Amino acid sequence: MNSRVRVGSVELTHPVMAASGTAGHGAELSAYGALDSIGAVVVKSIAATEWAGNPAPRVHPIAQGMINAVGLQGSGVNHWIENDLPAMAAVNATAVVSIWGRSVEEYRDAARLLNEGLKRSSHQSTVVAVEVNLSCPNMHGHGIFAHDIAMSAEVMTACSVLEYPLWAKLSPNTDRVIAVAQAVHEAGAEAVTLINTVVGMVLDPETGRPALGNGGGGISGRAIHPVAVRTVFDVHAALPNLPIVGVGGVTSGWEAAELMLAGASAVQVGTATFADPRSCFKIAGELSEWVTRHGLTEVASLTGLAHRGGLTPS
Repeated sequence: MNSRVRVGSVELTHPVMAASGTAGHGAELSAYGALDSIGAVVVKSIAATEWAGNPAPRVHPIAQGMINAVGLQGSGVNHWIENDLPAMAAVNATAVVSIWGRSVEEYRDAARLLNEGLKRSSHQSTVVAVEVNLSCPNMHGHGIFAHDIAMSAEVMTACSVLEYPLWAKLSPNTDRVIAVAQAVHEAGAEAVTLINTVVGMVLDPETGRPALGNGGGGISGRAIHPVAVRTVFDVHAALPNLPIVGVGGVTSGWEAAELMLAGASAVQVGTATFADPRSCFKIAGELSEWVTRHGLTEVASLTGLAHRGGLTPS
């Protein structure tokens, strides 16, 4: 079976990737499997400068998932290039770098620093794309960028200083997701990543107050998988020529296949990694087995089949 897929101009050896925020900043998952056996590792979102994140507690379990308000803690672009990129190159990992900012100017700064730093690095070929995180729900001071069509497009235009393919990570917490997807595509995004976390809140039964230090947070894990499938399906139906990376509650090979059938060209595994750090590798194997079992010779042929009559009965 041919496991190669394309996301816009980017070719991956396998459609399964590790999602941003769940696999560390670099090669941490290499202790549990060969990183060159999966499509890519999307590193934890980094900003132009160091950022401390939100107050503790930051993570709380829920049924079939978790809620978090980590708040994009990180050491900044330059630290990542100097410390984490070489570690990824050493284990032959493929990197997708996730960047964020609190304003259009901060996104531009992160993009500029990343582009300049990669030009100086001997490991620049390890990076194949940049995922622009427009949809984190855990920041104060502004709403979610991906809920604003014009601002989302403005951020993507600002990030076009990068000499790498751009993916825009969008939010499921809006009825404008199709319009936003079209706007960011027209502004330079080769692909969109669907979805980020679903906003929610959990109260502590002992105190009656929010369980997270930030108050609310983002729900992830298997509980949001149907939301991801619906969002991918709707965006692919409306914008069939826009490549999609599907993410949200993938815990098995079938759930990865389900996102691809709905319209994704590739998928990311996130919260499952917290329960089992080998999840990406297991799910990649399960997806390949599922494709072979259904008589297909190319995993890429799954993309959008739900819109074209589904699978042919065996």
